[in-house]
Amino acid sequence: MTQPMNTLTLALSKGRIFEETLPLLAAAGIEVLEDPEKSRKLILPTNQPHVRVVLVRASDVPTYVQYGGADLGVTGKDTLIEHGGQGLFQPLDLRIARCRVSVAVRSDFDYARAVKQGSRLKVATKYTSIARDFFAAKGVHVDMIKLYGSMELAPLTGLADAIVDLVSTGNTLKANHLVEVERIMDISSHLVVNQAALKLKQAPLRRIIDAFAGAIAPE
Repeated sequence: MTQPMNTLTLALSKGRIFEETLPLLAAAGIEVLEDPEKSRKLILPTNQPHVRVVLVRASDVPTYVQYGGADLGVTGKDTLIEHGGQGLFQPLDLRIARCRVSVAVRSDFDYARAVKQGSRLKVATKYTSIARDFFAAKGVHVDMIKLYGSMELAPLTGLADAIVDLVSTGNTLKANHLVEVERIMDISSHLVVNQAALKLKQAPLRRIIDAFAGAIAPE
Protein backbone atom coordinates (compact mmCIF):
# COMPACT_ATOMS: atom_id res chain seq x y z
CA MET A 1 0.00 0.00 0.00
CA THR A 2 1.39 3.36 -0.98
CA GLN A 3 0.33 6.58 0.64
CA PRO A 4 0.99 10.22 -0.15
CA MET A 5 3.83 11.77 1.81
CA ASN A 6 1.57 14.36 3.44
CA THR A 7 -1.10 11.82 4.51
CA LEU A 8 -1.22 10.15 7.90
CA THR A 9 -2.61 6.61 7.83
CA LEU A 10 -3.91 4.99 11.00
CA ALA A 11 -4.40 1.20 11.09
CA LEU A 12 -7.30 -0.06 13.20
CA SER A 13 -9.22 -3.31 13.52
CA LYS A 14 -13.01 -3.43 13.59
CA GLY A 15 -14.90 -3.95 16.81
CA ARG A 16 -13.92 -3.05 20.33
CA ILE A 17 -10.55 -1.46 19.54
CA PHE A 18 -12.11 0.72 16.83
CA GLU A 19 -14.95 1.87 19.10
CA GLU A 20 -12.71 2.61 22.07
CA THR A 21 -10.19 4.51 19.91
CA LEU A 22 -12.86 6.97 18.68
CA PRO A 23 -12.80 9.16 21.85
CA LEU A 24 -9.00 9.37 21.62
CA LEU A 25 -9.26 10.43 17.98
CA ALA A 26 -11.87 13.02 18.97
CA ALA A 27 -9.37 14.45 21.47
CA ALA A 28 -7.01 14.91 18.53
CA GLY A 29 -9.76 16.62 16.51
CA ILE A 30 -10.19 13.61 14.23
CA GLU A 31 -13.58 12.14 13.36
CA VAL A 32 -13.99 9.04 11.19
CA LEU A 33 -16.67 9.87 8.60
CA GLU A 34 -17.98 6.35 7.89
CA ASP A 35 -19.11 3.48 10.10
CA PRO A 36 -16.90 0.44 9.43
CA GLU A 37 -19.79 -1.88 10.26
CA LYS A 38 -21.92 -0.36 7.49
CA SER A 39 -19.35 0.59 4.88
CA ARG A 40 -17.62 -1.90 2.58
CA LYS A 41 -14.63 0.40 2.29
CA LEU A 42 -11.33 -0.65 3.82
CA ILE A 43 -9.94 2.91 3.79
CA LEU A 44 -12.14 5.37 5.66
CA PRO A 45 -11.91 9.16 5.35
CA THR A 46 -11.86 11.49 8.33
CA ASN A 47 -12.78 15.15 8.82
CA GLN A 48 -9.05 15.90 8.46
CA PRO A 49 -8.17 15.77 4.73
CA HIS A 50 -4.69 14.43 5.44
CA VAL A 51 -5.70 11.71 7.92
CA ARG A 52 -7.26 8.39 6.93
CA VAL A 53 -8.05 5.09 8.65
CA VAL A 54 -7.29 1.68 7.17
CA LEU A 55 -9.21 -1.34 8.46
CA VAL A 56 -7.09 -4.46 8.88
CA ARG A 57 -7.22 -7.66 10.91
CA ALA A 58 -6.13 -7.09 14.51
CA SER A 59 -3.18 -9.45 14.06
CA ASP A 60 -2.00 -7.49 10.98
CA VAL A 61 -1.86 -4.02 12.57
CA PRO A 62 1.81 -4.26 13.70
CA THR A 63 2.84 -5.56 10.27
CA TYR A 64 1.14 -2.69 8.42
CA VAL A 65 2.81 -0.17 10.72
CA GLN A 66 6.22 -1.87 10.65
CA TYR A 67 6.39 -1.92 6.84
CA GLY A 68 4.89 1.51 6.24
CA GLY A 69 1.40 0.54 5.06
CA ALA A 70 0.29 2.72 7.95
CA ASP A 71 2.09 5.40 9.94
CA LEU A 72 0.54 4.43 13.24
CA GLY A 73 -1.91 1.93 14.63
CA VAL A 74 -3.69 0.67 17.72
CA THR A 75 -3.15 -2.95 18.71
CA GLY A 76 -3.41 -5.19 21.74
CA LYS A 77 -0.40 -6.05 23.86
CA ASP A 78 -1.09 -9.74 23.05
CA THR A 79 -0.71 -9.05 19.33
CA LEU A 80 2.47 -7.03 19.92
CA ILE A 81 4.05 -9.85 21.92
CA GLU A 82 3.24 -12.40 19.22
CA HIS A 83 4.51 -10.04 16.49
CA GLY A 84 7.68 -9.27 18.41
CA GLY A 85 7.33 -5.47 18.05
CA GLN A 86 10.22 -5.18 15.57
CA GLY A 87 10.59 -1.80 13.92
CA LEU A 88 7.85 -0.21 16.01
CA PHE A 89 7.92 2.79 18.33
CA GLN A 90 5.48 2.10 21.18
CA PRO A 91 4.88 5.45 22.91
CA LEU A 92 1.63 4.78 24.78
CA ASP A 93 -0.41 2.19 26.62
CA LEU A 94 -3.86 3.54 25.73
CA ARG A 95 -5.60 1.56 28.51
CA ILE A 96 -8.47 0.59 26.21
CA ALA A 97 -9.95 -2.76 25.11
CA ARG A 98 -8.82 -4.32 28.37
CA CYS A 99 -8.96 -8.05 28.91
CA ARG A 100 -6.59 -10.82 29.99
CA VAL A 101 -4.83 -13.85 28.57
CA SER A 102 -5.74 -16.91 30.59
CA VAL A 103 -5.55 -20.70 30.67
CA ALA A 104 -8.93 -22.43 30.56
CA VAL A 105 -9.94 -26.11 30.72
CA ARG A 106 -13.10 -28.21 30.77
CA SER A 107 -14.83 -27.90 34.13
CA ASP A 108 -14.28 -31.64 34.76
CA PHE A 109 -10.53 -31.55 33.98
CA ASP A 110 -8.23 -31.55 37.02
CA TYR A 111 -5.66 -29.03 35.78
CA ALA A 112 -3.85 -28.63 39.11
CA ARG A 113 -3.34 -32.38 39.38
CA ALA A 114 -2.15 -32.69 35.79
CA VAL A 115 0.41 -29.92 36.32
CA LYS A 116 1.52 -31.34 39.67
CA GLN A 117 2.03 -34.81 38.19
CA GLY A 118 4.10 -33.39 35.37
CA SER A 119 1.65 -34.53 32.71
CA ARG A 120 2.32 -33.37 29.17
CA LEU A 121 -0.51 -30.98 28.35
CA LYS A 122 -1.99 -30.40 24.91
CA VAL A 123 -2.62 -26.66 24.66
CA ALA A 124 -4.59 -25.00 21.85
CA THR A 125 -4.02 -21.29 21.22
CA LYS A 126 -3.22 -18.65 18.66
CA TYR A 127 -0.92 -17.02 21.23
CA THR A 128 1.87 -19.56 20.91
CA SER A 129 4.70 -17.29 22.11
CA ILE A 130 2.82 -16.17 25.23
CA ALA A 131 1.71 -19.73 26.02
CA ARG A 132 5.13 -21.29 25.40
CA ASP A 133 6.91 -18.77 27.64
CA PHE A 134 4.32 -19.13 30.39
CA PHE A 135 4.42 -22.92 30.57
CA ALA A 136 8.22 -23.02 30.17
CA ALA A 137 8.57 -20.70 33.19
CA LYS A 138 6.38 -23.11 35.20
CA GLY A 139 8.36 -26.14 34.00
CA VAL A 140 5.24 -27.65 32.42
CA HIS A 141 5.71 -29.67 29.23
CA VAL A 142 3.19 -28.79 26.53
CA ASP A 143 2.35 -29.80 23.00
CA MET A 144 1.17 -26.62 21.26
CA ILE A 145 -1.71 -26.72 18.78
CA LYS A 146 -2.13 -23.49 16.82
CA LEU A 147 -5.73 -22.47 16.18
CA TYR A 148 -7.14 -19.23 14.81
CA GLY A 149 -10.66 -19.25 16.20
CA SER A 150 -13.38 -21.08 18.16
CA MET A 151 -10.76 -21.91 20.77
CA GLU A 152 -13.40 -23.21 23.21
CA LEU A 153 -14.10 -26.17 20.94
CA ALA A 154 -10.63 -27.67 21.43
CA PRO A 155 -11.13 -29.05 24.97
CA LEU A 156 -14.75 -30.02 24.21
CA THR A 157 -13.73 -32.21 21.27
CA GLY A 158 -10.66 -33.70 22.92
CA LEU A 159 -8.28 -31.83 20.63
CA ALA A 160 -6.59 -30.21 23.63
CA ASP A 161 -6.50 -30.38 27.43
CA ALA A 162 -6.36 -26.61 27.81
CA ILE A 163 -6.60 -23.39 25.84
CA VAL A 164 -4.77 -20.10 26.19
CA ASP A 165 -7.03 -17.30 25.02
CA LEU A 166 -8.25 -13.77 25.65
CA VAL A 167 -10.89 -13.52 28.34
CA SER A 168 -13.04 -10.46 28.93
CA THR A 169 -16.19 -11.32 30.89
CA GLY A 170 -15.71 -15.08 31.00
CA ASN A 171 -19.27 -15.63 29.74
CA THR A 172 -18.16 -17.54 26.63
CA LEU A 173 -16.10 -19.92 28.75
CA LYS A 174 -19.04 -20.46 31.10
CA ALA A 175 -21.45 -21.10 28.24
CA ASN A 176 -19.14 -23.83 26.96
CA HIS A 177 -18.54 -25.44 30.38
CA LEU A 178 -14.95 -24.23 30.59
CA VAL A 179 -13.26 -22.67 33.61
CA GLU A 180 -10.43 -20.16 33.85
CA VAL A 181 -7.63 -21.79 35.85
CA GLU A 182 -4.70 -19.38 35.47
CA ARG A 183 -4.41 -15.73 34.55
CA ILE A 184 -1.27 -15.20 32.45
CA MET A 185 -1.30 -11.44 31.90
CA ASP A 186 -3.53 -8.38 31.66
CA ILE A 187 -3.93 -6.92 28.19
CA SER A 188 -4.73 -3.44 26.91
CA SER A 189 -4.24 -1.75 23.55
CA HIS A 190 -1.13 0.25 22.68
CA LEU A 191 -0.32 2.95 20.16
CA VAL A 192 2.41 1.88 17.74
CA VAL A 193 4.20 4.16 15.29
CA ASN A 194 6.34 3.47 12.23
CA GLN A 195 9.90 4.57 13.06
CA ALA A 196 10.59 6.13 9.65
CA ALA A 197 7.29 8.05 9.75
CA LEU A 198 8.26 9.38 13.17
CA LYS A 199 11.15 11.20 11.50
CA LEU A 200 9.45 12.17 8.23
CA LYS A 201 6.09 13.23 9.70
CA GLN A 202 7.21 14.19 13.17
CA ALA A 203 5.01 17.24 13.79
CA PRO A 204 1.58 15.75 12.84
CA LEU A 205 2.39 12.45 14.54
CA ARG A 206 3.54 14.20 17.70
CA ARG A 207 0.26 16.16 17.80
CA ILE A 208 -1.73 12.91 17.72
CA ILE A 209 0.51 11.19 20.29
CA ASP A 210 0.22 14.17 22.65
CA ALA A 211 -3.57 14.37 22.20
CA PHE A 212 -3.92 10.63 22.90
CA ALA A 213 -1.67 10.93 25.95
CA GLY A 214 -3.84 13.71 27.34
CA ALA A 215 -7.04 11.73 26.77
CA ILE A 216 -5.99 8.40 28.30
CA ALA A 217 -8.19 7.42 31.23
CA PRO A 218 -6.28 7.63 34.51
CA GLU A 219 -5.56 4.41 36.39
